[in-house]
Amino acid sequence: MPWTKVLVEKQEAILDEHHGEGQRILGYADSIREAFLQALDNDPNVYIMGQGVDDPTGMFGTTLGLHQQFGRKRVFDTPLSENALMGMAVGSAITGMRPIYMHNRPDFLLLTMDQIVNHASKWRYMFGGHGQVPLVIWAVIGRGWGSGAQHSQALQGFFMHIPGLRLVMPSTAYDAKGLLLESIADDNPVIILEHRWLLKRRGYVPKEMYRIPFGKGIVRRTGSHVTIAGVSQMIVEAQQAAEELAKAGIEAEVLDFRTLKPLDKELLFHSLAKTGRLVLVDNGWKTAGITAEICALIVEEGLDLLRAPVKRVTCPDIPTPAGYTLEAAFYPGQKQIQEAVQQLMNL
Repeated sequence: MPWTKVLVEKQEAILDEHHGEGQRILGYADSIREAFLQALDNDPNVYIMGQGVDDPTGMFGTTLGLHQQFGRKRVFDTPLSENALMGMAVGSAITGMRPIYMHNRPDFLLLTMDQIVNHASKWRYMFGGHGQVPLVIWAVIGRGWGSGAQHSQALQGFFMHIPGLRLVMPSTAYDAKGLLLESIADDNPVIILEHRWLLKRRGYVPKEMYRIPFGKGIVRRTGSHVTIAGVSQMIVEAQQAAEELAKAGIEAEVLDFRTLKPLDKELLFHSLAKTGRLVLVDNGWKTAGITAEICALIVEEGLDLLRAPVKRVTCPDIPTPAGYTLEAAFYPGQKQIQEAVQQLMNL
């Protein structure tokens, strides 16, 4: 099939989102749109559906004008019937299509859980690996305008719990394109959670098609005193915190997992063998979230690498408040990461 010709990234080729002078810089949302355009052009079985994918803003700019270029049979708006439409997407994936079902917010995915958990995620297992479900589910998490408790949930911890799903959370424009193309090519259901704030960032993005393999994290910043690890927007916060900490003589290593299922535990253990200290960061809840799972993994397989207890920087275990001031108090960021590192260093 045509996906076999797509370049797969060599891990050592990328260290950050900027490769240097004269490199092609693209907006984060534009990089996603380019991936969609190339996937639609590359494979006639790919189609995009979702509420607002054909509106004047094109789902934050990621699908802008694609319905005009490829027609409304391949890029089309959907009604407010998420579970039924997810069933359609799952069914078409099982029968050979490669659907991309887009959602403004992951909160709407709660209406589709029967299709995702009881059907899409289990299909290959129930049929001994003979059935395929090449489905991409794309949604946007984040903050910024007081979306409130029912429109602001970061549900990565929930989806990480479900066997059979792949879970992707990019942090750079380069990764957004490469991981999206890898997700479309994959024969399993993939959930991609983007952060709204990242959609306004820019970075190095090659024009050609390329794919970033699942389960291959990356070191965004090298350091020897403490490891800060996470995904998505919190990597930006971690890098900013690391720069400030360096002024005080604390060198933090920042790890970006890129994907949570599969998780690059080798990268994590390699860093911990050097630093012995870990701060896990996430813009989801703490209890039973992704930081809890990674902590359990370390206890089982890498406890001897730690010189101090693990610190976690997450959202508190309460519903997301509405309004700018309450959001500012609810969401963690650079300041909280710095404080966690300083506490570790003083133990």
